[in-house]
Amino acid sequence: MNKIPNRQAICEVLMEHAKDDKDIVALCSDSRGSASMTPFFKAFPEQSVEVGIAEQNLVGIAAGMAHVGKKTYCFSPACFLSTRSYEQAKVDVAYSNTNVKLIGISGGISYGELGMSHHSAQDIAAMSAIPNMRVYLPSDRFQTAKLIKALLQDSKPAYVRVGRNPVEDIYSEDNTPFEMDKATVSRYGDGKGKKAVIVACGEMVRPSIEAAKILEGEGITTTVLDMYCVKPFDSTTLLAEVADADLVVSVEEHAPFGGLGSNVASVVAANKPCKVIQKALPDDHVITGKSKAVFDYYGLNAEGIAETVKGNL
Repeated sequence: MNKIPNRQAICEVLMEHAKDDKDIVALCSDSRGSASMTPFFKAFPEQSVEVGIAEQNLVGIAAGMAHVGKKTYCFSPACFLSTRSYEQAKVDVAYSNTNVKLIGISGGISYGELGMSHHSAQDIAAMSAIPNMRVYLPSDRFQTAKLIKALLQDSKPAYVRVGRNPVEDIYSEDNTPFEMDKATVSRYGDGKGKKAVIVACGEMVRPSIEAAKILEGEGITTTVLDMYCVKPFDSTTLLAEVADADLVVSVEEHAPFGGLGSNVASVVAANKPCKVIQKALPDDHVITGKSKAVFDYYGLNAEGIAETVKGNL
């Protein structure tokens, strides 16, 4: 059972590179502990900035530092980073095209017991709507590490959302297929009979793969797309996989508007019309509880995803 959350993987990558690259700077909004960035702050105090509970200042300061050549990484709970500092993300970061990477920690319903105020079910839609802003939801610690290493090589804005808790490994240190802005494809079944495509991002990839294994045992061929790159959206891979599909199901830890499911539906409808079903959080105040309990309640688990596929083929 993996005990390393994706946020810790981000810290480890940044620490590895910050030793030789003094332009890497981490900024937190009284969140270094929940961001797993305490080791970075201790090891690199001159490359660390604590702004306190002031998300607008967090992003504005990061943008200013980026203008003088720093590679800034902003860490704050996704529920606050994507709302309180939205104007700064829009103007100071994206419009000004600064090298700021916004890291939304404890995304989705990670803060389950704290309720609606601490849920971020709108961040994919909000950040995707900003021109120049890329949006990524890596699915496990290995893919997270690959993504952060890739982002260190460019100077464009990006928003990365990770959850609070460890997620079960999908890949491994020696086998993590990764191409920037390209979905990772996993196939299950013998290619005969009914065919379904499940498109998922973030923490929903693991249960989608488990669902595909359930469906494989029942004779249904399933392809799972790990669409960690919500923007830019990999429509090429999606269309290639749905070419002979009977059903497409999108799965996301997000509201049903403006997120992964909206992207999937619009691309499929315009190019290869077939039945598309969206699984997402409801357009309502989500129940409180630990992540697993919330996912189980809304059918965002392996069994719920598999039942959705079977019920719509």
